[in-house]
Amino acid sequence: MSTSAEHVPFTVLRDGEVATFRATPYEDPVADLLVAEVQQEYVTRYGGPDGAVVDAGEFDPPAGLFLVAEVAGEPAGCGAWRVHQPGAVEVKRVYVRPRFRRRGLAQAIMSALERSAAGAGHRAVVLNSGGRQPEALALYAGLGYRPVPGFGVYADSPGAVFLGRELPLLPADRPEDDEEDRTWAS
Repeated sequence: MSTSAEHVPFTVLRDGEVATFRATPYEDPVADLLVAEVQQEYVTRYGGPDGAVVDAGEFDPPAGLFLVAEVAGEPAGCGAWRVHQPGAVEVKRVYVRPRFRRRGLAQAIMSALERSAAGAGHRAVVLNSGGRQPEALALYAGLGYRPVPGFGVYADSPGAVFLGRELPLLPADRPEDDEEDRTWAS
């Protein structure tokens, strides 16, 4: 079950291990380590780091979030969101360390990020990836992400992939006529 970092800060992975989530500043030493690793992944796959400008303050709550996932106390992955435009966020830095892959952690990170963004009042999420990240593209497709117009530094780059989706309404955001449906779901 994937859960929100704010409401229930853990998820049980496919192998039965528990991943915990914690919000941290973008410039936290653990965040720095994970961001350096994801940047090295980009160097390996694309020949250079992500060139998108990142202001660490954009990921400070409540306007954003940088999330670290840990398994057995070890940093296992991360993900973040920042405001893209009114009502929409951009997901950045979704990464799972190689030894923690194929356990459902990336999906859990995405779920926590989406729930946090929805809880902050946002209704859509966008992201960009690339053709040399087939695992990420498969994850996003499985989560319902669809093509959106390009944006940012890679807007016109060949091989850049831009995806997005509407965020589901949280139970508290549903219209009153759905009250009957909410009672059994809580």
